[in-house]
Amino acid sequence: MNLHEAGRAAVAVDHLQRNIGRHAAQRVANAALDEAERLGISVNAAVVDRAGALMAFLRMPDASLHSAETAMDKAYTAASFRFPTSQWAEALAGFPPLVQQNILQRPRLVIFGGGIPIVVDGEVIGAVGVSGGSVQQDEQCAAAALEALHGALETA
Repeated sequence: MNLHEAGRAAVAVDHLQRNIGRHAAQRVANAALDEAERLGISVNAAVVDRAGALMAFLRMPDASLHSAETAMDKAYTAASFRFPTSQWAEALAGFPPLVQQNILQRPRLVIFGGGIPIVVDGEVIGAVGVSGGSVQQDEQCAAAALEALHGALETA
């Protein structure tokens, strides 16, 4: 065994991390827009991988241009913190005001509903963010998108 091979052999792999793929990301984004269409609203939908990198983005023609980045940031927030954006008020409640203010100044942090992690077998593999409707409508579209993905996984 040479030095290079010995170095590679010494590297331990703790575990592999799964990530959402492009086909699944597109399915999630499409399902969010399908739900928005059913509700009669126009939204933007973003899907990120477990690290928060954009994997898919869809915008309905009449969706607000400003909410495009909000959808991406909702997905980013949900992926990076590993819980829905709608749970931030509860999560911050136990912290003193100074800590709350500091956390709220984080770039790309969104603390209202519409961002949900995508969890498969207990592991966050990405997240979806929806923006353009009310907070409740955005949440509903994001939840419908996850249901579509999980339904596809069950039939696969």
